[in-house]
Amino acid sequence: MTERVNVGEAIARVLEQHQVESIYGVISIHNLPIADAVGRREKIRFVAARGEAGSVTMADAHARFKGLGVALTSTGAGAGNAIGALIESMNAASPVLHLTGQVEREYLDRDASFIHETKDQLTFLKASSKAAFRITSPDQAVGIIREAIRVATTVPMGPVSVEIPIDVQAAEIDLPQNLGPVHALQLPPVAASEINLLSEEIKKAQRPIFWIGGGALHCVDEIRAIADLGIPVVSSTHGRGILADEHPRTLGAFHNSAAVEQLLADADLMVVVGSRLRSNETKTYSLKFPDNLIQIDANPVAQQRNYKVRQFIAGDAKVVLQSTLMQLQGINKIDPTYDAAITAARQAAIEALSTQLDQYSLICQHLRAALPQDGILVRDITMSGSTWGSRLFPVQQPNQNIHSLAGAIGLGLAMAIGTSIANPDKKVVGLVGDGGLALGIGEIATMVQEGTNLVLMIMNDGGYGVMRGIQNNYFGGRQYFNELHAPDFKMLGEAMGAKSWRVSSADEFKIVIQEAVAWQGPSVIELDMNAIGPLKFAGPPQKKLY
Repeated sequence: MTERVNVGEAIARVLEQHQVESIYGVISIHNLPIADAVGRREKIRFVAARGEAGSVTMADAHARFKGLGVALTSTGAGAGNAIGALIESMNAASPVLHLTGQVEREYLDRDASFIHETKDQLTFLKASSKAAFRITSPDQAVGIIREAIRVATTVPMGPVSVEIPIDVQAAEIDLPQNLGPVHALQLPPVAASEINLLSEEIKKAQRPIFWIGGGALHCVDEIRAIADLGIPVVSSTHGRGILADEHPRTLGAFHNSAAVEQLLADADLMVVVGSRLRSNETKTYSLKFPDNLIQIDANPVAQQRNYKVRQFIAGDAKVVLQSTLMQLQGINKIDPTYDAAITAARQAAIEALSTQLDQYSLICQHLRAALPQDGILVRDITMSGSTWGSRLFPVQQPNQNIHSLAGAIGLGLAMAIGTSIANPDKKVVGLVGDGGLALGIGEIATMVQEGTNLVLMIMNDGGYGVMRGIQNNYFGGRQYFNELHAPDFKMLGEAMGAKSWRVSSADEFKIVIQEAVAWQGPSVIELDMNAIGPLKFAGPPQKKLY
């Protein structure tokens, strides 16, 4: 006998079949049939975020570790609240399924002032997602949800939004027999001639260099093998840890230091693997690369996007590198002179940044010493996150240094919560600023309610420190609109139920961070930056704009 269920339950069962462990959401009158089914079935954890932006950001972080994240939001303004987080997910190529409600079909697009209605919701979801669907037939619900998952997980990955009218969610259907799982589309094979060209160019090059990004996160063994041949590797901040920082030929994310810039300019071959070559990492595309530039990317649209390349190879980075390495067997490109230049460039970059950061370099060292090697640092867009967090903090594996790719402040706490829930066996540290935290401060309650094993480090300088630096450098030192009133974060953490500390020196932090990492559960450390001392930072390296 065919089983009859409502669409909300059918969707819950599809998610179960796709091994979804957690849904991050805000319940609403326009998504309760889905939430009710999840609650009744007790097979998927529901994380109650305090806002829609937080729910999608948590799902984004979860997706970076588990391969699919799921968020549930309300309709209209509720769906609109998620837009910034969807844009971040797009930038990070995170496979996120965003489920949102919609008004009853009878009133769709009629401007009837139906509760939660907004003008043309599907259009703004399409603009902020890889794709967006509307389910208007209950019998099509399962098929559309499965297609949305396939699209989200197919390279180039990204968030997919699905709006489901409330009467569709409540409608009963015959439960389809096939609920999943669906699989991402496979990339076409790369031509042998392209592999031959790449391997021959590597063999001929005297000073080759690789630049890797998030598209190479699954290429740890291959990138290490490339480095072992004698080839240095520069990483985007998103790609840090693909080549462990302990490897002698890693240049980390120091692409904007003078010595590393010189290595790039002097190279006779540069191979870019899975990187968008973002503006903030290339000085708005003015960084000098060699003419002999080869790019490997799964997305054909990346060809000639930011730099003129001699050869573009469209394909899966792991497959391309594996095939190339087979043709490089027995090749040894180790050059002691080149190795010495690589080591010197990296050391010069570390020393220059450490000198610039002063006390914050010590804070970075103390955090690294306290956090287990498999611990994860999640950082918001804040001065500490963009300086020692992105470059100086050592990481040995991919996805140990999570951050916003879109560059918006305010995502750090929610991203840390999603990371912690996806990695219950690991200690997570969330690094945020007082200004960015204000955008999602309510998620501290989520952090506590969910029992996360998370340390929230709040860098409190009383405002927008990055803006102060930019105003000093480019606007004659004139300081406007960057001072922000903030609560006592230690007291706030305690009020929320988190073990909390305040520190005013690097020495104090050294002791407290050890206690916080040892504490099993949510905790808060407020760092008084005005007491610790100034952090010199004037924004990302770029062309002169002002």
